Amino acid sequence: MTAPQSRIRPVGAEAAALLAELHAEAFPPDQRWGADAIALMLALPAHFALLGVDGAEPLGFVMGRAVAGEAEVLTLAVHPAARRRGLGGALMAGLLARSQQLGAQAVFLEVAATNAAARGLYGRLGAQEAGLRRRYYPDGADAIVLRLPIIRGEEPAG
Repeated sequence: MTAPQSRIRPVGAEAAALLAELHAEAFPPDQRWGADAIALMLALPAHFALLGVDGAEPLGFVMGRAVAGEAEVLTLAVHPAARRRGLGGALMAGLLARSQQLGAQAVFLEVAATNAAARGLYGRLGAQEAGLRRRYYPDGADAIVLRLPIIRGEEPAG
């Protein structure tokens, strides 16, 4: 697989089956989300998903929600063959932009303490540790709670 020339686009509950397939490729069996759960979440107010594609090939997605000035990354899934090529960063940039449009000033997320690649991505984006959830994941791994401020552009003069 070549490096993706990804395009990021919003999708809704109609894409739940596709998103569940991507999630199954990216996560171990005990952490996978099914299409029904994804569809239910995307039907809720202020919830959204962004799909990353290379041409017609779906390679990953991010789901989030934004309410009361804060946003949360619900999940970020990138197909293993497309990792370490910028797609995760592009999806996060899209999530930050969408969250800002919805009025969020910061994004929160959890990442497994053992997931060095994801922790590196979030660190490069400016995320800072905000807490710890002991034994949060099914495999017993701790979750590090991260906070990522959304940098707002300056208001136009005038």
